[in-house]
Amino acid sequence: MAMATSASYPPPPPFYRLYKKFEQDPSSAPEPPPPIDEPFKALGVDYTGDVVIPSLESHNVRQLYPKGPNIDFKKELRTLNRELQLHILELADILVERPSQYARRVEDITLIFKNLHHLLNSLRPHQARATLIHMLESQIRHRKEAIEDIKQRREEAQKMLGESLLILDGSQTN
Repeated sequence: MAMATSASYPPPPPFYRLYKKFEQDPSSAPEPPPPIDEPFKALGVDYTGDVVIPSLESHNVRQLYPKGPNIDFKKELRTLNRELQLHILELADILVERPSQYARRVEDITLIFKNLHHLLNSLRPHQARATLIHMLESQIRHRKEAIEDIKQRREEAQKMLGESLLILDGSQTN
């Protein structure tokens, strides 16, 4: 029975040559590709590069925070959270004193939750960007640590090799 042989690692992709002088000149690396502007297909699904979050009005939901591009998300989330807490306390009070009138409070709480959810979804692109930055920084840190470990082990191996050569030279002269 013949044993199957496996090939060694495949050669690196040809674009590694673009980074030959990166250690001496970090600006020699090629620029990243431009962002995709037109629609594209991935795994059979059509995508666009635009991040479009549908507005609350398109879902027939009243927006409780100011409209516009310059929204203070932290302030608005805190405001909606306080309002939600107040409405939940009022709902508890109504359920104790007038149980038949709870529907209006539940609608108000639902509206606040929808607004909170929409605000949080508006922060998703920022969260994705921050997560990506964190992951890349972590990868860079791990790779630098690995390089330092390899350099240290190389120095240790060279030292051991030098000591071995001295021992061999000393035993051959005796």
